[in-house]
Order: sequence, then structure tokens, then C-alpha cells
Amino acid sequence: MPRHLTENSPRTAPPEARRRQLIDATVTVISRHGIPGTTLTAVTREAGLSLGLVNFHFRNKDTLLAETLKFLAQEHRALWMRKTARTDLAPAEKLRAIIEAQFHPRICNRKKLAVWFAFFGDTTHRKSYRDISAGIDVERQEICAELCRAVIQEGGYHGICAEDVAATLEGLFDGLWLNILMYPDRFTRGAAHRRVLSYLALAFPRHGAWSAPAEAAQ
Repeated sequence: MPRHLTENSPRTAPPEARRRQLIDATVTVISRHGIPGTTLTAVTREAGLSLGLVNFHFRNKDTLLAETLKFLAQEHRALWMRKTARTDLAPAEKLRAIIEAQFHPRICNRKKLAVWFAFFGDTTHRKSYRDISAGIDVERQEICAELCRAVIQEGGYHGICAEDVAATLEGLFDGLWLNILMYPDRFTRGAAHRRVLSYLALAFPRHGAWSAPAEAAQ
């Protein structure tokens, strides 16, 4: 049975559901074939929809790619913003929430990581990545630095630069994501999560928020 006639994809789905269906299909196609191998025909075939429908929702391939990247960036941001905005959490707990969001299975899976690195590596679409994601990346790093300053003040730490810790976290996030994508047998989400927490335990040893959860220790 064609995918557009399945229970999960009814014939008369609302426009937003169709857009999400096409974006999900784009993620799948990019993860398999890279950006150069991603065509509107391949996306519509994966989604089980018509070419006319993708042209109705997205002007062209570049628009579809940009909207797909925007969706992934906003999905990621929403996950860590929910907890960092809470007033009942301590700074160290909020910092840990950002780390958990980096390695959440909905965000950190090989399909979506392949899409992120496809944009990193494609010179034609690298500008799109910067335009769409750079602001969110900077926002996250600035929030991390602010939280680190609060942790430093709480713990009475000396000789530690909050901006340096936040920048190091960003480097760890990117590097561990790449390792998870390239070497899945050697690098897992849980181990990556644990390693980042271990770094924070070294940076802020008087805080007890860095113990690894059971699934990260495995």
C-alpha cells in the first residue's frame, strides 16, 4: 500500500502534517545519499507523496533543505530550553540538562547526525548552516557560560574561566557527535554523555551534579 494511504499518513492530512512528513523524508534521504544525492523526486518517493505536493509546500530543493535544517535546529533548541528556563533548577542542574539534550536519542541518532554533518561538509550549503544554526549555537554557548559563572560563584572556584569551559563543551559536543556517527561500535550516546560529565567533574569537583546515570555508565 502506498505510504500516503497508510493510517499514519491519511489522504487528507493537514498542511503542517504534510510539511513534517516531507521534512522527515528529507532527513532519511540525506542520511542515505548525502545532500548532492537528495532530489525532490527521492524525497517524495520516500514520503509516498506527489512531486506537486512538495512543490506546493517548498519552492525548490534549497528551500526544502533549509527548512529541514531549521526544523532540526529548533527541535534541538526546544529540548534544552525547556529545562534551562525553569526557575526551580540550580545552575548545575540546568547545565546538565543541556548535556542531556545533546545526547538525547531523539536528537543524537545516526540518521540526524548524518544530516548535520552533511551540511557541515557541503560547501554549497555551509552558509545555510551558519545562517540557520549559528545563532542557536551561540545562544547555547552563552547560556552555558552564564551557568558556569553561577557554578563558579556557588562553589568558590578560582582560576576557572566560564567562557573557556563553555567553549570546551561545544568542542566536546561536536567531536563526540562525529565519533558516534563514524564509529558507532566504539562510541555510544551513553559513553559520550558520561565523558562530558567527567569533564565537568574535573572542572567543578565541589558540585555533585555530575555523577553519570546508569545508562551512561554502561
